[in-house]
Amino acid sequence: MTAVIHDIGYRRYDGPRLGRFPAALALARHSLRGAYGLGRPAKSKILPFLIAAIMMLPAVVSIAVMALLKQEAISYPAYMVTMEAVIAIFLATQSPYMVAPDLRFRVLPLYLSRPVGIVDYVGAKLAALATALFVLLAVPLTILFIGELLIDLPGPPHTHDYLAALVGGVVLSVLLASIGLALASFTPRRGLGVASVIAFYLFTSAVSAVFVGVLQSVGKSEAAAWAWLANPFFLVDAVQVWLFGTNPIGDGYPPGPWALVIVLVVTALAVLGLLARYRKAATA
Repeated sequence: MTAVIHDIGYRRYDGPRLGRFPAALALARHSLRGAYGLGRPAKSKILPFLIAAIMMLPAVVSIAVMALLKQEAISYPAYMVTMEAVIAIFLATQSPYMVAPDLRFRVLPLYLSRPVGIVDYVGAKLAALATALFVLLAVPLTILFIGELLIDLPGPPHTHDYLAALVGGVVLSVLLASIGLALASFTPRRGLGVASVIAFYLFTSAVSAVFVGVLQSVGKSEAAAWAWLANPFFLVDAVQVWLFGTNPIGDGYPPGPWALVIVLVVTALAVLGLLARYRKAATA
């Protein structure tokens, strides 16, 4: 019996080898495109673009109100809290897409063979989802600001509030992306990943609302101020209030930088949990 070598057309790659950062950047770019269904089947584009269209509705309505009544309809810092349910749905549907397929089909060792490491992989996924969330929020805010400039309302434009809302959008995007990926990474099933993120949002929103209502009803206003921070959206709003002096959406927040400290601690814990999960998955 003789052995035969068949030439099936594979060729060696003899182009430039760019190293870790370009590889991680390519992974982040691919994941970001996929978050909006680009490069995926047509049905994968429906929900992201539908959510993006819904996010535009308050901006369009506000521009119409400004044109007709010559007054501001919605403040820029309040936009993320107003649309928190829509943002949470986007987070819940796209977080599992970022992590579940690689875990389910056990292709993570292929990514980590070389030159991408676990930190590079996690950083790329986190950057992609955070960017997708920021784009989802920043585009309607920017269109709203452009509409305000074109309509020329009485008084100076609300540039300070617009910039504050953009910074708040960055903080919110990083916070939600780290939490969403950490929750979704613990199961290779997309459905369970979606359910876990939605459950987290519903739980934190309900706990915050219930505790605020109960504590305010018994006169514990200082404790109620802390209860607002159980909701990630009000937590970031408190950061905006402390950094830029914007009008609070919640009825009072704890004084000082405590909200920012909580954001940093929660984000750090979520990222550490994500790294630990992938270290375990890479050796499985």
